[in-house]
Amino acid sequence: MNYLDEYQQSIEQPELFWRKLAEQIKWYEFPETILSQDEHGFYRWFTGGKLNTAYLALDVHIEEGHGDQLALVYDSPATNSQRNYTFTELRDEVAKFAGGLKNLGVEKGDRVIIYMPMVAEAVIAMLACARLGAVHSVVFGGFAPHELAVRIDDARPKVLLTASCGIEFTKVIEYKPLVDNSMEIAKFTPEKVVVLQRPQAKAKMQPGRDHDWHELMSQAAPASPVSVNATDPLYILYTSGTTGLPKGIVRDNGGHAVALKYSMKAVYNTDPGDVYWAGSDVGWVVGHSYIVYAPLFHGCTTIVYEGKPVRTPDAGAFWRVISEHKVNTFFTAPTAFRAVKKEDPDAKLLKQYDISSLRTLFLAGERLDPPTYEWLMGILNKGSQPDIPVVDHWWQTETGWAICSNPMGIEPQAVRNGSPTFPMPGYNVQVLNEEGDICKPGETGNIVIHLPLPPSCLPTLWNDDERFKQSYLSQYPGYYLTGDEGVKDEDGYMFVMGRTDDVINVAGHRLSTGEMEELIAGHPAVAECAVTGIDDELRGQVPVGFVVLKDGIEMTQEKMQEELVAIIRREIGAVAYFRQSGIVKRLPKTRSGKILRKTIRLLAIEAEVSVPSTIDDPKILDEISEIMQERGIGQYATS
Repeated sequence: MNYLDEYQQSIEQPELFWRKLAEQIKWYEFPETILSQDEHGFYRWFTGGKLNTAYLALDVHIEEGHGDQLALVYDSPATNSQRNYTFTELRDEVAKFAGGLKNLGVEKGDRVIIYMPMVAEAVIAMLACARLGAVHSVVFGGFAPHELAVRIDDARPKVLLTASCGIEFTKVIEYKPLVDNSMEIAKFTPEKVVVLQRPQAKAKMQPGRDHDWHELMSQAAPASPVSVNATDPLYILYTSGTTGLPKGIVRDNGGHAVALKYSMKAVYNTDPGDVYWAGSDVGWVVGHSYIVYAPLFHGCTTIVYEGKPVRTPDAGAFWRVISEHKVNTFFTAPTAFRAVKKEDPDAKLLKQYDISSLRTLFLAGERLDPPTYEWLMGILNKGSQPDIPVVDHWWQTETGWAICSNPMGIEPQAVRNGSPTFPMPGYNVQVLNEEGDICKPGETGNIVIHLPLPPSCLPTLWNDDERFKQSYLSQYPGYYLTGDEGVKDEDGYMFVMGRTDDVINVAGHRLSTGEMEELIAGHPAVAECAVTGIDDELRGQVPVGFVVLKDGIEMTQEKMQEELVAIIRREIGAVAYFRQSGIVKRLPKTRSGKILRKTIRLLAIEAEVSVPSTIDDPKILDEISEIMQERGIGQYATS
């Protein structure tokens, strides 16, 4: 079937389309209903079906005679070590750790928070939760105690899993003090904490509450997979919301398994037995979908990489992993290759490695800027026909897999620079204007997806159906609001321009500028503030803050910036990369009092900015431009 036929069937006959794909996984009980609506009117996939996600990822392959195949490679330049797991070995580790969790009282439906670095045990922990029917929530190891505490209070986990430390280049970051701090802040603390002691740092244990990872496993019997409903939650993954409070994205078991299994061939053109590497982190959705679950569903070898694109030890790190482990499909974020390009612009280190195993390079997580795309095409392909296509694709934490991509496993399409190509089957993507009418080709508008969303997309938010409706379904009834604006051209190619809300993308992290504003506004000297994301060559976007001081307070720009940087680092973490701020007399506002954040952002990237007709005093823009020039912000950073 060609792309157009497959796509049209998915839109016009969704139940038939997804039934055929559901038949490709092993159910304990096949679904009674393919597509239905629950008591809230939310769409649900595969109601009545029973399965187990960890069983599909591991046991199925052993039963089919592939137990000796390599399932997971742990590659850690941070510790100069590697470990390999066959499907049988990984299943045994997962079953044993699931038994340990069971001994701590973890049952089907309980929540478990995982706050760990990129080690094999993080994957084992996720799969062990899935084996028991428990709901895991992975929190990125770079987040500060406050952020971890917020997630603890929302998920209310029975157990928290962590490690004694993570490693950032050569710096050892102790995790246990951060966990202990978060437990002091949180209202609903977990009963038990399990700690993976690493040789780089020894964590202090609290008797009665804290358990050693290896001791827990040594005393456990292997646990069998627990049957769960297709509509039961597999995990909660928190993502930034415009209010500052994170949104708990819910992923169900059934739709997740069916869609991700399908995506491995349809999107990535990957076959069972291939080596698939997503250079991401399990704290992000990419790590959930394409380090842990999808490759294992599909019978591929997956790679867990504890390192960086550069300085581990150099900008040839990616090429070394691809060459050493014979990677067939590689997926990472554009920001990673911008870091490589910055340190090795002529790709001299690439010449040291044989990457002939690599068939396709995929990029997502942020906009793929044309210079990075052209650089990659230039270093990877010497002839007129690309040997290694560079594929941009677009998706969200909320969807769990690609909304738009060049469908490499169905029918590859001609590339248009700056476009993730076409919607994948299941996604009825439209661009609407403010009135809700479909935009003309080439006209910018709000990107939406006609309901129902395909399997694996969020059915709701954790314990917050009302926020789910308000955030995603209320602006355009019958549509899911992506929060991105974009354009569809005359041939149907999608172009995603950026967020329409206050969420910015810093090196793949979705972060709320609204939350940063709340924290900055708490500074005793600040009367009001605005934080906006500005373009950054390396990280895609970085936040910049502008503050108005309270009357009678005097403070230097340098002192204020130092204190604001410390606040954001303490409360959100270094991942926010908040480095610059400026003190201004006033903020640009509409006559009704709304701060013109988009205009501030434009001042940072454009020499000429049209003055909004709604602004209360245009002269304020000149003052902000002067502060940007003085502080070296945005377009003035290198001048």
